[in-house]
Amino acid sequence: MKEIILFFISFIPWLLFLFISGHSLYSLELAILICLSSSLIFNYRELRKFYILQWGTFVFFITVFIAINLLKIVWFAEYMSILSNSFLAGIVWFTILIGKPFTLQYARADLPKEKWNDIKLIKGSLFIAKVWGILFLFSLLASILKISLPNILPQWIYTDITLVNIVLGIVFTKVYKHYKRKKKELQR
Repeated sequence: MKEIILFFISFIPWLLFLFISGHSLYSLELAILICLSSSLIFNYRELRKFYILQWGTFVFFITVFIAINLLKIVWFAEYMSILSNSFLAGIVWFTILIGKPFTLQYARADLPKEKWNDIKLIKGSLFIAKVWGILFLFSLLASILKISLPNILPQWIYTDITLVNIVLGIVFTKVYKHYKRKKKELQR
């Protein structure tokens, strides 16, 4: 359960951004400032432990703060949904490609160090990270559709797609871990 709570807390800056970014440059600038602050407040401990997802989140909000709030680069604001979903998917797929899925850091949080390199733990974490990566790619595709064909669906649907994907990722992680634990108990 601790891992699921950590996952949820890890996504608080992204969830806040999803709900408060609004439809004006001012609301976007305010949302970026709030999300950057929430990244530090809610994820301080994980930032100190060099969790990849938290550092990626922090870097993203620093970058868009500089680009939008300070430099007033409107292009960033216009394509924010694509940029944010690209960055989030990129973080996940980067961790998979380097063989250190972001989910592994959460899984290790509850385990003694001697179990950190267990092959089943690593494979399970990799599988969970791939599911997250696919969900974020789906959110990215929805963002591209939103920008490319703005009137094909109501705007709220795109927000809901991203929100549902995060919830699906959290639920999947919980269900998969429960399934693996039950399977391990039955094998004993």
